[in-house]
Amino acid sequence: MGSLRFLTAGESHGPQLTVLVEGIPAGLSLEAEYINGWLFRRQQGYGRGGRMTIERDRAEIVAGVRGGITLGSPVALVIRNRDWENWREVMAPGPEARLQDRVVTRPRPGHADLAGAMKYRHTDLRNVLERASARETAARVAAGAVAARLLEAAGVALAGHVVQIGPVRAEVGLNPDVLGRARSSPVFCADPQAETNMMAAIDRAREEGDTLGGVFEVVAWGIPPGLGSYAHWDRRLDGRLAQALMSIPGIRGVEIGLGFAAASRPGSEVHDPIFWEPGRGFSRGSNHAGGLEGGVTNGEPLVLRAAMKPIPTLARPLASVDLRDRKPVSAAYERSDVCAVPAASVVGEAMAALVLADALLEKVGGDHLEELKLNLENYRRYLAAFGGVERDSRG
Repeated sequence: MGSLRFLTAGESHGPQLTVLVEGIPAGLSLEAEYINGWLFRRQQGYGRGGRMTIERDRAEIVAGVRGGITLGSPVALVIRNRDWENWREVMAPGPEARLQDRVVTRPRPGHADLAGAMKYRHTDLRNVLERASARETAARVAAGAVAARLLEAAGVALAGHVVQIGPVRAEVGLNPDVLGRARSSPVFCADPQAETNMMAAIDRAREEGDTLGGVFEVVAWGIPPGLGSYAHWDRRLDGRLAQALMSIPGIRGVEIGLGFAAASRPGSEVHDPIFWEPGRGFSRGSNHAGGLEGGVTNGEPLVLRAAMKPIPTLARPLASVDLRDRKPVSAAYERSDVCAVPAASVVGEAMAALVLADALLEKVGGDHLEELKLNLENYRRYLAAFGGVERDSRG
């Protein structure tokens, strides 16, 4: 990221998660309750585990905001871990930590346990799993909420929803009202029949000591053409979005628009015809590109999808090897979810918001929100003229 950066710190059972967001313009209305709404959504979803009955994630704004308005300086957030009280003696940062308690030596297939231990020379896998845990995504959601607030002020809306859990797929369109209804669904799915079948599949997996993955979709409306660039590989917005989504724990594949389905179709059924008419300007007959062409937004809705693997912590653990004596054992079991795809959709929204806010600031800039809005309005005027559409001063 260039114009907007964020960092997170903290362990799953440590005292807190810490978030630092740099690059948010001054003058943006931002209150903790807005961020907490995002954090609440991340904790919901059918198939979540016991940790969600302990944590009640709430962000504290500790820097960068005064009187509910951003100052232009870095925004710092803190999310306290309520479970810390149960782990204080084990996870203490000082020499008083009881390092011999709750030691983990049986790596879980599919987790960072073994690879992380080899990389950092750990003999206690807890030193790996505490940070590799998806608990860290709460911090990302808090950062993404800040970015989403900026996008809202610029007229950009985001919605995430679940399109598949296990073998069950949903059939929904891109209508914002339809996707909005997904937020009231236990599995964040806008298809009522698929919702019922998804919950049944989760119940079966729980009974069998297994876990389920799936696919979520993130859609963004109101993005102007011209964000991103084709000039260099690392400035292409499709690559930046894919990297952001792939960085979410458990994500194994990302697609934009038609995605992998485009590989099996002829070009005549993949690319979106371009039209022009007076008073409307340029338009497309379809959106198979998912709002991105050549690494640049084209003005159509942005459509992203990410595939999440089943959670690697199984109630019926797979075969593993104990690090202490190299003997075969069952993998370790830590309290976990059966399915976290709905929660992952919220994390996906947050990561997309961070990348899009960065790209917007890169394109139009502005140290204050009003400056950004003026720059964006001027850019939209240019786009209207380019498309042959008259626009008044109100846009």
